Amino acid sequence: MTDLFSILRSARITEKATMLREQNQYIFDVDPKATKIDVKKAVEKAFGKKVLKVNLFNVQPKKKWSRLGRPGKTPRTKRAIVQLAPGEKIDITV
Repeated sequence: MTDLFSILRSARITEKATMLREQNQYIFDVDPKATKIDVKKAVEKAFGKKVLKVNLFNVQPKKKWSRLGRPGKTPRTKRAIVQLAPGEKIDITV
């Protein structure tokens, strides 16, 4: 991917993500076409921190019903769990 700042969409602030921060891991929503190397470069460039490991996973769409009574699906997304070097922190607040 050419633009590293378009890879990271948003940081996830959930209960699980908060627990992972104690292990120096952070969860980000990323571009569906992004690779582990792209995510690593984007985090290092955006936050200036050393990344040790990146895990990617796809979030499958869930079936939902619309207000009009028609079936639909939530969008398919991709997320990354990024592990930073010991002593590194990213300040992500609401």
